[in-house]
Formats: sequence, C-alpha cells, structure tokens
Amino acid sequence: MPTRTMLSAVLGASLLISVPTAGAADADTRSVEYRGLRIAVPANWRVVDLDRDPRACLRLDVPTLYLGHAGTQANCTGRAAVRRADTLHLEPLDGAPSRADIPTVGDLSAPLPRVDSNELRYVLRRAGIVATVSYGDAPDTVRGILDRARAAVAEGRPLDVVVPAVAAGGAKAQEPFTGEGFDACTAPTQRTMDAWKSESPFGAVGIYIGGRARACAQPQLTAEWVTRQAGAGWHLMPIWVGPQPWHSSSTGLSTDPSEADEQGRAAAEGAVDAARSLGLGAGTVLYNDLENYTDRATWDAPVVAYLTSWTVRLHELGYRSGAYVSASSGAKALSAHHHQAPEAMPDVLWVARWNGAASVTDADMGLPAGTKQWSGRRRAHQFRGDHDASYGGVALNIDRNWLDVDPSVLGGGGVGGGGGGGGGILPLPVPLPLS
Repeated sequence: MPTRTMLSAVLGASLLISVPTAGAADADTRSVEYRGLRIAVPANWRVVDLDRDPRACLRLDVPTLYLGHAGTQANCTGRAAVRRADTLHLEPLDGAPSRADIPTVGDLSAPLPRVDSNELRYVLRRAGIVATVSYGDAPDTVRGILDRARAAVAEGRPLDVVVPAVAAGGAKAQEPFTGEGFDACTAPTQRTMDAWKSESPFGAVGIYIGGRARACAQPQLTAEWVTRQAGAGWHLMPIWVGPQPWHSSSTGLSTDPSEADEQGRAAAEGAVDAARSLGLGAGTVLYNDLENYTDRATWDAPVVAYLTSWTVRLHELGYRSGAYVSASSGAKALSAHHHQAPEAMPDVLWVARWNGAASVTDADMGLPAGTKQWSGRRRAHQFRGDHDASYGGVALNIDRNWLDVDPSVLGGGGVGGGGGGGGGILPLPVPLPLS
C-alpha cells in the first residue's frame, strides 16, 4: 500500500520578490517586507504569497514564509510528514481565525510550552500581524526570526485568553454512522463543507487536530467550525498524527517499546487537550494516525505498545480510542496481540487498504476470517486514497472511507464516556479580556 507521506514537490507556490541582505554576516539570509514589517529569513526558504495564490497549501515539511490569510488550500496533498520543517505564517490580525488547536504565547523569550504539534502563535499587535510558527526539532530558528522582527516594532501581546468550557453541550459530533466519509489534509472551508453536505455521498469527515507529524496547517479548524459541522449532521473523525514508525528526529516513533509506551501516553494527552479546545467533549473517539511500515520485526512491538498506551490513557481522560493503521502492518500487529490485552486495544479500528471496496469485512480490514475483533460497528475502512473529487462545483484532494461506527456500543470513555452515544460538543470557549 502506498504510504501517505508528504510529497516534496512545491505545489502552487507564489514567490515574492525579496531584498537581499548586505554584509557577510547576512549572506545566508534575505529580507522580506510585509505590511511595513521587514523580516530576515534563511536564503533557502520559500516565500509564498497567499493573496496571489489562495489555493496554495500551507505545508509543514518545507521551510517557508507564508504571507497573508490562507485561502482554500485546494492544492494540499499528503497526511503525515516524514520530517517537519521550520515555517512561519504571517497574516493580518484583522480576519485571522481563532485557532483552538494550537496555543498562543505572549513571550517568545520565555520557555515555550510543550506542544506535541510543534506549532505556536504569537501576535505583533502594533504591526497588526499574527504569526503562526511551526518547527521541526526545536523552535530556535523561527523564534529568532520573530524575535528580531518583534523588536523592530513593539512588544507583542497574545490574543485574548481562551478558557475551554467544561460542560457538555447539545450537539453530537459522533452519532452512530454507517456510510461514506472523507478526509483531507486540511479542514475544508465552510463553503466546501456546505456544498459537499448537499451534493456528495459523504456523511463523515476526518479532521487532523494535531500531532508532531501533522502535514498541513489548519487555518479553518476552530471550535466554531467544529460546532457548525456537527450541527449540520457531519460525523466527525478527529485525527492525531503522532510519532510514526520511521526513523526521524522530529516525527519518529521509538523502536524501544517502553519509550513508545510513554510516547503513546503523551500523544493521548496532547490529543485530549486539542479536542477539548475544539469543543469535542468526553466520549469522543479520537483516532491516532499511524502510517504503514514494512519492517514488522522492528516496528510491531513498539507500535502495539504505543497504541495500547494511547488507548489506556484516553480512557483515563474520558475519551475513546481509535487507530488508523495499514491492513498490511499495524492491523496485523494489533490483531496478533489482541488476546493479550483486549481491554487496551483501540475501541475503533480504521484500516487503510486501497482496494476500492466500500465495506468493512474481515478481508478488507486485513483481519483473520471469522474473527470477533472489532466486530459490532467498530470498524472503518479507507478504500481509496489521494485523489481529486468535486461536488457542488468545489474540488478537493481526499481519501475515501467506509464507516460502520456506533460510539454507544463502545467501551472505555472513562468518566462521562461510557455507553452514552457519541461525543458531545462543548459550548464555544469563552474569551477573557486581557488585563
């Protein structure tokens, strides 16, 4: 099965004319002016003008300075980044989305919070600019760029502090669902969601809420977006793209099962933080995207340790567990170890096997014939990957899935999660004014 990794080609990039910096010390940088702000970036970075090319994808695996509000991101492909890069997205404060999936910080010189998605936001209020930072191993390079730019204008201030609500709301993000769903690298615009709701065969949508290997930025993904889709009847599949079974300092899973176990707990905690910020309440199934691998002798043990730890920690936090895996690798590893700890296995198994069959039979799922593993509406099958589709005059690059999922029959979920239907939507977060 093809691995859904980020392509390295530049798609739809519009390059701004930049001003070369003078002097030997600055030989490896170039200066770009944006809305009165002069910023020096490494010479090998792309500079993408999103106003000129609204279809351009905000990719997180290519060093890039993005300028302007994100558009449709119709050129986005891929799902998991083998290596995360340093990127910086500058956009006007006026009209910037209220992102809930990543934190906003108020002091770049202070120790930054641990963020499993390797993304942060910062606001240059006097310049009227919001900066979204993405980084690979450490934020040092991008923080230095921003800090120099900040010093040139004024001290930054964070956006209004957002306190996640805690009481369950009325909308359901995951009503029982049998039928077709799709996932795209970035959450679609509201226009796309409305058009596809009325014209497409889909009733479910996968959304990438975070994780260190998340491949595309998510400018549309706000708590309001989640609430609107749930209210329109979409079955939401929140996806966390954590460490992967490949060797990478920024996105790799440990080959040591004990370390992979710790990574699974950390991934669950990060996913729950993101889910709560987006308004996805207790009992919601959160899916861990773990890509295909061929060396099962190396990866089976850490993969099982990671996904069972992910499941146990989610249950402790009041959420349910899903795992997206390949039929030829992760599904086989989980199935082979199912008898050892059935209570720690993911509540829902979502298998990638691009055979064109919209069904969740044992064969399609890569499971033993006649098995009871994940039976009883606990399965999803990604049966076609990475292709363009158009409904209502709006095109996207998507994967297609067949779901047969009923959260009310699932175990786990912890406090407030057992047997109560599919994950409620929390009220929209309440903004508190800054002092």
